[in-house]
Amino acid sequence: MNILFLGIDLAKNVFQLCGLNQAGKPVYTKRTGRKELLQTLANIPACLIGIEASTGAFYYWQREFEKLGHKVKVISPQYVKPFVRGQKNDGNDAQAIAVALMQPTMQFVPPKSPEQQDIQALHRARQRIVNHRTATVCQIRGLLLDRGIPIGSAVSRARRAIPLILEDAENGLSSRMRRTIAELYDLFNDLGRRIHFFDKEIETVFRQSEACQRIAKVKGIGPETATAVVAAIGKGTEFKNGRHFAAWLGLVPRQHSSGDRQVLMNMTKKGDKHLRTLFIYGARAVVRVATNNNDGHMNQRVNQLKERRGFNKTTVAVANKNARIIWSMLRNDTGYQVV
Repeated sequence: MNILFLGIDLAKNVFQLCGLNQAGKPVYTKRTGRKELLQTLANIPACLIGIEASTGAFYYWQREFEKLGHKVKVISPQYVKPFVRGQKNDGNDAQAIAVALMQPTMQFVPPKSPEQQDIQALHRARQRIVNHRTATVCQIRGLLLDRGIPIGSAVSRARRAIPLILEDAENGLSSRMRRTIAELYDLFNDLGRRIHFFDKEIETVFRQSEACQRIAKVKGIGPETATAVVAAIGKGTEFKNGRHFAAWLGLVPRQHSSGDRQVLMNMTKKGDKHLRTLFIYGARAVVRVATNNNDGHMNQRVNQLKERRGFNKTTVAVANKNARIIWSMLRNDTGYQVV
């Protein structure tokens, strides 16, 4: 039995294994339970293992398999699907993972350490609460608008306006509606306090990370973006170059080209939506600052590009450039060098 590539279909309780030799021929198949999985892999000679990034525990299993001496790669489900043959079952899925693992041009999911997962958990939890607060403000705004009382769309305006509306006895709100709005406003304030907690945690992570502080020197990159990048890619070893990282983030044009006809459209928006959003927000700030200040080589280039391509395309271009710069800094362990 000469297993070079081993595909494992992960699940909660039952795991399917499929091993391929150098020629891609199946030479090993096994169905095992959760408790027996590690012992089963301990009895298999070191090989290249492929798992799908479709279950919440794949980073855990990646680390456990590597402890046994195996090399482990994580593949996005969208890249495994083209290799599935026959009906949908665990055996065919495991074989498809193994076949995808053999492809020389296959793209893999960057690995994460427990520390990176901790930082990413902060960002995910914070974003969930931010979304909840936004939904709460929108509901309050809608309820008040039904009574002919408009408030501004910004969170800061709502924070100032709602107490004044509740204190105004002449605005026509019933006592029941006032109690309803008051409860929602209490929820809004509580969510704000929780967001502040996560902001402080992220700031602490930022101050303790030398890599985060280095990349935060890039214009448009703050503590939130810096910590999110380090949590997502670490040192960026899974990417061939900065352009590959920018493409992974979805900050490149979508193509619809054939022959001599090259068509570039809007950006692909692939990859981590939260991380891409942070890059766009930071780039938008850079473009706005450059609009009001034409001093410096970078601001001049940004303004020249904005005149040719407009505000939004310039924003994406700056975000793309920042992504490539940050990848280079992380990969080569260097500081930010202003040109």
